[in-house]
Amino acid sequence: MAANIRPGTLRTLLCALLLTALASSISAQFRLFGPKSPKPMPQMRKASAYISRQEPLMVNHSLLKQATPDNVHVIVSLAKQRAYLMIGEGIVADSPISSGKAGHSTPSGNFSLLEKDPDHRSSIYGDFVDGSGRVVRAGISAKIDSAPSGTHYVGAPMRWFMRLTGEGVGMHVGILPGYPASHGCIRMPSDGAKLFYDTVRLGTPVKVGDY
Repeated sequence: MAANIRPGTLRTLLCALLLTALASSISAQFRLFGPKSPKPMPQMRKASAYISRQEPLMVNHSLLKQATPDNVHVIVSLAKQRAYLMIGEGIVADSPISSGKAGHSTPSGNFSLLEKDPDHRSSIYGDFVDGSGRVVRAGISAKIDSAPSGTHYVGAPMRWFMRLTGEGVGMHVGILPGYPASHGCIRMPSDGAKLFYDTVRLGTPVKVGDY
């Protein structure tokens, strides 16, 4: 014999069943169409990743054995950002460079080496330093900037300097970002500058252009 169910109790049971079914449906739809798991943030690239990678110094060691200050000459390609130590048409060494940036372009032409200085410092670009050696203002131009009180000028280091012009343009050790970035000089890696420096002499021909 069926049990007697009060109308109120029946309505409560029906509501509970409907709510359960509705919750299950919503849960299923949420899983299908709801928001997906957030995508991972793209990894930030280091600034160095945007710097062009240049081929390192390359040396023909058999030709290097034949190189003397009297038989070598230098060709600097502004277009390729490379410097070549040559014997005739043979390449003794092929070095990456960074030439003058816009507004400070490296002069093109035929030059003869005017000076060699292993520990040269710039007479124009450098820092203002106080008596204790602390840099007060960095990256200044001695032609434009005035020294703060109690400071003096210290030129930027230009190791293995090889002067090409009377205005101070030369080849020396410097930062190579992969594009023309200097104030007119021809920057080289330390090993390249040292090799060129040790092989050339005053008067060595240097040809600079868009080769």
